[in-house]
Amino acid sequence: MMQRKFICFTGRFLPLICISILFAQAACSPVGLAVGAGASVVRASQTERGLKGSAEDLQTRAEVLHYLFQKDVDLFSAVSVSVTQGRVLLTGKVRGPKDRINATKLAWKATGVAEVINELQIIDRSSIADQAKDILINKSVQARLLVNQEIKFINYSVDTVNGTVYLFGIAQSHEELERVIAVVRQTNYVKNIVNYVTIK
Repeated sequence: MMQRKFICFTGRFLPLICISILFAQAACSPVGLAVGAGASVVRASQTERGLKGSAEDLQTRAEVLHYLFQKDVDLFSAVSVSVTQGRVLLTGKVRGPKDRINATKLAWKATGVAEVINELQIIDRSSIADQAKDILINKSVQARLLVNQEIKFINYSVDTVNGTVYLFGIAQSHEELERVIAVVRQTNYVKNIVNYVTIK
């Protein structure tokens, strides 16, 4: 997978540059691998938000990452950011309560933020084996959602921290959301599910 790199820019070109970087990252996602690099704009137009809404969410995410990077490179590396309809979900493991607070404050600074959901956990009683399980859970859930023809995978974000799976995005219906949750429940090593998905 492409290593995430983030360069600090200021001025009016920041959102465009950040969005370009994030589009490049998207090509490494399971969806990106399935349909090929360079199709990020097409995928964005297929989400419930449409191309414009997806671009706005992408810009918001870019700004949140920018503020995290400016504040603390370690914090930037530790926090995973998902944005849907202006709702920002923060997941990952940070050093202490102060980092959780700082991450929330920085997220609120970004343009278009309607809500910040902070699910950051404090480091860290997890072992290398636990971290490996989180990666395995995340990849397994993403792969199973991707191949399920009754689920519009592109509308979902999945993050796993210490065996807890965080679901975020827009479901087509209650039935689709139940299918998504069922997939997660059937995945090995999952301890808990936190659902922040909204219904279309």
